Amino acid sequence: MKIKNNLRIFHLLLFLLIASGFVYKIIYLKSYSYLSFTFTNVQGQHSLSQNLSEGQGKIEHASNNTVQDIQSNIKTLGDILNGEDGIIFIETTDKMQPQPLVLCAIESAARVYPDRPVVFFMKGLRDAGPEDYGIKALRYFPTISSMDNIYIFPLIIDELFKDTPFLTWYKKIDPEKENYWIHNLADSCRLALIWKYGGIYMDTDIISSRPVPYKNFAAAEFPKSSSNGVFGFSSQHNFIWRCMEDFVQNYDGSFWGLQGPYLFTRVLKQICELRGFNGTEDSTCGNITFLNPQRFYPISYGDWKSYYAVWDNLPTFSDSYALHLWNQMNSEEKRTMVPGSNTLVEHLYKMYCPSTYAALQRNESIYL
Repeated sequence: MKIKNNLRIFHLLLFLLIASGFVYKIIYLKSYSYLSFTFTNVQGQHSLSQNLSEGQGKIEHASNNTVQDIQSNIKTLGDILNGEDGIIFIETTDKMQPQPLVLCAIESAARVYPDRPVVFFMKGLRDAGPEDYGIKALRYFPTISSMDNIYIFPLIIDELFKDTPFLTWYKKIDPEKENYWIHNLADSCRLALIWKYGGIYMDTDIISSRPVPYKNFAAAEFPKSSSNGVFGFSSQHNFIWRCMEDFVQNYDGSFWGLQGPYLFTRVLKQICELRGFNGTEDSTCGNITFLNPQRFYPISYGDWKSYYAVWDNLPTFSDSYALHLWNQMNSEEKRTMVPGSNTLVEHLYKMYCPSTYAALQRNESIYL
């Protein structure tokens, strides 16, 4: 009788052990599989799902979240940009490891505009809906992952171009026959994004230093010439619509800038006479503020190497809202910020993107 009782107890304990393992598998693995799904389908050298498994220790805090915590943090693109106050960056190639300058630009904007969403659209984030990235896929970029106002979303071009003049043009174009396809695609995407959501668009080689106090503005590169590297407008502003129409009607993919700075300049000239500037004052063109070249281009493209030089006296850029570092001019030499070099660009990194600078200084990877 005693042996039978002991056998029953043994069977009961064995059953409880198996059952507890089954419950653990359901709760833990289900939670982990949700995390893996959330970060999958990212194209590039490594996917985010791979990094979850290969570098789990680096983002251990992510696995501590419950499914409910994660779901409560999901925000759609419409939720984030509904105030027409977003700061927008884009990457129209499939690159998933942007240059340090890109991360510096994003970090600096997030610090200068702490109460505004900073959204980085990446074409390389394929095969997933925007809702999958509302919980900040930016954990892939540790130097900016702790900043609550930065978001990363896929650049879904077909969806973006709906209800704009670009959709028909985009479906007909053959990128293989285009000389400047990436540039022209970027020029169109920035217009469509500001048309739909409003806010400020910035190139990814612009380091922000203080807020732009205007809502509807274009920025002069030269006294009578506009850039399109930075601009801000409310959603569905007539100027942006006119630019989109002109872009399509006068498209010529063999001419660099025709759909970019030259586009902005010729549409502005349809509205007003661009007369230049008196000193550091801004001017107006209809209901648009036309910002002085000092606001973003105190160092012109011909002097771009000055950013990578050592200065006896560092400029204050007191008349500037941000600085354009002309990365396109740097495409062949590929100069970078070198910690300890005492260059102007090092000073800018220290001042405006300290997290990115610190990681580079410690020789840490800026990607997971």
